[in-house]
Amino acid sequence: EFVTEKEEERIVQMIDTCAWKQSQSGRLKQDYGPRPNFKKRRVKIGEFNGLPSFSRDLVPRMKAIDCLTGYEPVEQCHLDYTPERGSAIDAHRDDEWLWGENLVTINLLSSTFLTFVTSDDAGYQAVLVPMPRRSLIIVRGKARYEWLHAIRRCDISSRRIAITYRDLGPDFLTGGPLEAVGNQLRDIAQSFHGKPV
Repeated sequence: EFVTEKEEERIVQMIDTCAWKQSQSGRLKQDYGPRPNFKKRRVKIGEFNGLPSFSRDLVPRMKAIDCLTGYEPVEQCHLDYTPERGSAIDAHRDDEWLWGENLVTINLLSSTFLTFVTSDDAGYQAVLVPMPRRSLIIVRGKARYEWLHAIRRCDISSRRIAITYRDLGPDFLTGGPLEAVGNQLRDIAQSFHGKPV
């Protein structure tokens, strides 16, 4: 349990005060982050003005986890799933140019499974990882770079909100060609005054 029941209630109330946008596969979405063009490998700050205020308490809590020491998320995405909309997310791998090694998700309102899939000479494999209500999951290493991940429709039993945080890839870190952009994005993110873009 990464957040308490009272914290979950407060966070969901704050999230629901902002407008949701239609997304794919029956999901609703709120974004706090830069505007990337992954094909052209360009990123614009656009209207990004920081992560939302409630993350001011959550990010330091994440950094207290051994593998997240020094974690500096610059993007936060909220996805709203319901069985009535047939919500799901197809198997995919997050971009590796802009986003770093750690995909960190807080699972709110209901439990579900994160499904990891891979196929190779040995055949197709699927692994279901439980995501209890109010838990935090970190996708990194082989799970991040070698497996695809998905949320299946059959694993959404009631309303679920996923809060996913992403840090920056190597090009945006110290010594990388886009270090200055990375510094700017981290400074904006850590203002914690953000509104959805």
